[in-house]
Amino acid sequence: MSRNSKMRALARTTLTIGFAASLCASLQGCFLAVAGAAAGGTALVGTDRRTVGSQTEDREIQVKALKDLNSGLPDASHVNVAVFNQRVLLTGEVPDDASKQQAETIVRNIANVGSILNELSVQPSSSFSSRANDSYLEGRVKSELVLYKDISANNFKVVSERGVVYLMGLVTKDEGNIAANAASTVPGVMQVVKCYQYIQPEQAMVANGSANGNAPTPAPVSAADAPTVGAVPDADVSSRPLDSQHQPPAPVMESSPAGGNGAAM
Repeated sequence: MSRNSKMRALARTTLTIGFAASLCASLQGCFLAVAGAAAGGTALVGTDRRTVGSQTEDREIQVKALKDLNSGLPDASHVNVAVFNQRVLLTGEVPDDASKQQAETIVRNIANVGSILNELSVQPSSSFSSRANDSYLEGRVKSELVLYKDISANNFKVVSERGVVYLMGLVTKDEGNIAANAASTVPGVMQVVKCYQYIQPEQAMVANGSANGNAPTPAPVSAADAPTVGAVPDADVSSRPLDSQHQPPAPVMESSPAGGNGAAM
């Protein structure tokens, strides 16, 4: 091979390696974006209003609750557990009222549980297709929240059960209403249930600036200040993306804590 041929071959190899490196970097960025989007119900640590310690406690509560519920309830039970800032949301199906109350008792005995939202339904377990649809709705609602400039989707945990969407998070009342309205316009959503812990706007600003977990979690607004059960006012409809303003909204309700080891939030 001549010297010129060798030089051309070396140049082609260098360009190929450079292109491959660029492609890998691009694909890695795409993968991280997809992975972040796929985390539907889990807020990102870097932008989570909970402290790192609170996030760790939430994971420990969830693991413990799932283990204890699996061993303490009838085999016919199908129970999902979501935890946000020590508030536990129970969704799914149990065979009878006794099992529903037993599930609540099991979770109440777990350390660091602040309050419980018992949304279990007494009926046969949901089908595989129903659960697949719920997974789709969780991602679809999360994607919808990203479109709203007045809120951060990372401040919300989204849970779907048989088409009913539950929203958790440390949010202001305005943020909570915007997110609930947004979720209510997603096709396939039968109802939206707000399971928030409310904070004041100034507390939200402090929480947004403490993503490293060094600052304490802001205290939620007392239950007396929480909105009453009922449809969310449509005052923030103007902030919706244009393509969702014509979607007939699903009903929106406020959930009430069932109690826990600590004070109700």
